[in-house]
Amino acid sequence: MIKAAFFDIDGTLLSFKTHQVSPGIVRAFSALHEQGVYTFIASGRPKVLIPDMPVSFDGYVTMNGGYCFVGDKVLLSNPIPQDETDRWLHYAQDNNLCTMLFTEHQMAISSLTDPVANAIHDQLQFEMPPLVPIDQMFGSEVYQIITVMPAERDAEVLDLLPHCRLPRWHPQFSDLVHMDNSKAVGIESVLKHFGIGREECIAFGDGGNDIEMLEYCGIGVAMGNADDKVKSHADYVTTSVDEEGIEQAFKALHII
Repeated sequence: MIKAAFFDIDGTLLSFKTHQVSPGIVRAFSALHEQGVYTFIASGRPKVLIPDMPVSFDGYVTMNGGYCFVGDKVLLSNPIPQDETDRWLHYAQDNNLCTMLFTEHQMAISSLTDPVANAIHDQLQFEMPPLVPIDQMFGSEVYQIITVMPAERDAEVLDLLPHCRLPRWHPQFSDLVHMDNSKAVGIESVLKHFGIGREECIAFGDGGNDIEMLEYCGIGVAMGNADDKVKSHADYVTTSVDEEGIEQAFKALHII
């Protein structure tokens, strides 16, 4: 019996085309809540970038599991080591790379003119962070970084930052997080809080940073708009976010 459902945001709850929650998702959430199923966010986004949606959530796994909370209670908090944050900033500065930093409650970007940074804004439709020059970012307690760079640089950056990993979800940029953080780790903290077993939960996602949670949960559902690698780690592949994939999966799996 499913007692908890976890949802990625971009490409799962929110369409990249409309940037809206579909009517089918609203119907699905209503049916889940009638059955007493808990619903949770599991996103790479920080709390400050989670948009208002016409559905409710019982808790949040944010910044790829680095910061998780239910109401005012913080369940998990695991920032990037300070020296590795500063090491990345030196690397970005030396290589003229744009970067975004996310602390517990704030965010900042080092350039507002970088074309890839603006592509991030266009894809995710969030308000751009305040502009903060890299030399003013040192010393911040950071939970997640967006690295604006091609995948060819990943190995070099990971050699420089041995306690971090890069759950890449776009060819031109990636999240940078503590190596111990993942959506699966965050979900584990939430399930422990509610006394729910992993076999009693279902997760929906479409990106590379969703793979761990799709494997961890009792049922992992990949959206139809996910790439083949993500789909290969799922128990079930549904239709796309623009084809009511979430509602379709719940019905096909006889959960609602």
